[in-house]
Amino acid sequence: MLPILIAKGTTDLFLLPEMANRHGLIAGATGTGKTVTLQVLAENFSALGVPVLMADIKGDLTGISQPGGQNPKVTARIQDLKLDTYDFRGCPVTLWDVFGEQGHPVRATVSEMGPLLFSRLLQLNEIQSGVLSLVFKIADQGGLLLLDLKDLRATVQHVGDHASEFTTQFGNISTASIGAIQRGLASLESQGGDKFFGEPALNLDDMIQTDGNGRGVVNILAADKLMGAPKVYSTLLLWLLSELYERLPEVGDLPKPKFVLFFDEAHLLFGDIARPLLDKVEQVVRLVRSKGVGVYFVTQNPRDIPDNVLGQLGNRIQHALRAFTPRDQKAVKVAAETFRANPKIDTVTVLTELAVGEALVSLLDENGQPSVVDRAFIVPPRSQIGPISPQQRQQLLQQSIVAGVYEKFVDRESAYELLKAATKGSSGQINGAPVTGDGILGQIISGAIGGVTGKRARQSDTVVQALSKNFTRTIANTATHAIVRGLMGSFFGGTKRGR
Repeated sequence: MLPILIAKGTTDLFLLPEMANRHGLIAGATGTGKTVTLQVLAENFSALGVPVLMADIKGDLTGISQPGGQNPKVTARIQDLKLDTYDFRGCPVTLWDVFGEQGHPVRATVSEMGPLLFSRLLQLNEIQSGVLSLVFKIADQGGLLLLDLKDLRATVQHVGDHASEFTTQFGNISTASIGAIQRGLASLESQGGDKFFGEPALNLDDMIQTDGNGRGVVNILAADKLMGAPKVYSTLLLWLLSELYERLPEVGDLPKPKFVLFFDEAHLLFGDIARPLLDKVEQVVRLVRSKGVGVYFVTQNPRDIPDNVLGQLGNRIQHALRAFTPRDQKAVKVAAETFRANPKIDTVTVLTELAVGEALVSLLDENGQPSVVDRAFIVPPRSQIGPISPQQRQQLLQQSIVAGVYEKFVDRESAYELLKAATKGSSGQINGAPVTGDGILGQIISGAIGGVTGKRARQSDTVVQALSKNFTRTIANTATHAIVRGLMGSFFGGTKRGR
């Protein structure tokens, strides 16, 4: 497998494909060239047949779908670096957008996200997080599918209304915690959460694709609007990472990665992150390498990354840092200390002198050891720098292999419908059978039955029979959501005792 030329300095600097899943860091102040470096890496991975996912924060990464060569600065850099044979080409691209406006919709079910990440999303405190974990546990035990936000809101209300029935088994559930969760869900819904949570949920196999020429598909997630809700953005990326870990088999060391994920604005992932969640993120970053997945964090300063995560990033490209204040100067010194020293370079001084597109580079060698840091210019991209036109975007969407797969929202029967039917039945009948609120809720809570909905049950069935039959008919299709919540529900979704 041919190495990837990343930069040219006193020597040519190559990224070895077999070391690309050892993760990486692209850092530097605003305007120093981080985005172009990301684009260079992505298009080279694509050329190797490695699919890529990256968030488009500023809306200018879609140019990777078109051949470059129009930018005079690129032409000048090619001449300066003596890149004699430099053909321009675009990459196969699939566009995604949580809001379904600039790409195919991206959705996840509530159950797949799991309580730990949901707590981060809703900015809950420890006690409130414990109550939310309890809600997920009760839903699992009762066979209540949590697919969209109205499912979760109905289940939270259900647990709050009947909190006394859970006290013995789970501990107290305060009205204040239930209220905080509901307010958080209402706020999330107003920010577009109702569009992200639901079905059809994203099938990650649709991202891990190659085209007819064996090139890896570059998946671009529109994130300019998402940046207005940074918690949503960061939680989405963490969910994607965990789903990759959950889905992919162990493969060990490969000649090249199976998939590469770029986390732009990485400081948003770790800002105000609770310690339990950070511990899990560190675990996933460490373990996902064995699944053939490379993770590259893009941020302004290495100090944005927790030390235990930063220590796992073997391939590093550091663009210029500013040092106008004592705090900035300290940050420069800390960044310099993360590299393997080069006696020919004063790393601290160089970090403040680097030109746009120039960087300090240290990549892993064939033994997995970081190379001595070197000063070099990043090679220019072969694809277009900057965004594509609306017409070109529309053409990409129409030609996409997933065109029409995710566009239509599906609202099947789940927790909301079941609980709504049970509420109606508490004042009379449901499906022709007499029922009291305590009776039906007690059986759901205990996990004695697993239900999806009572709508399709025969009129002569009791409530318990109707729910049980519907569960039997649908378990094959819903097991992924109700039993295995994905990594966010199992690896990240442990329950706590509510208080």
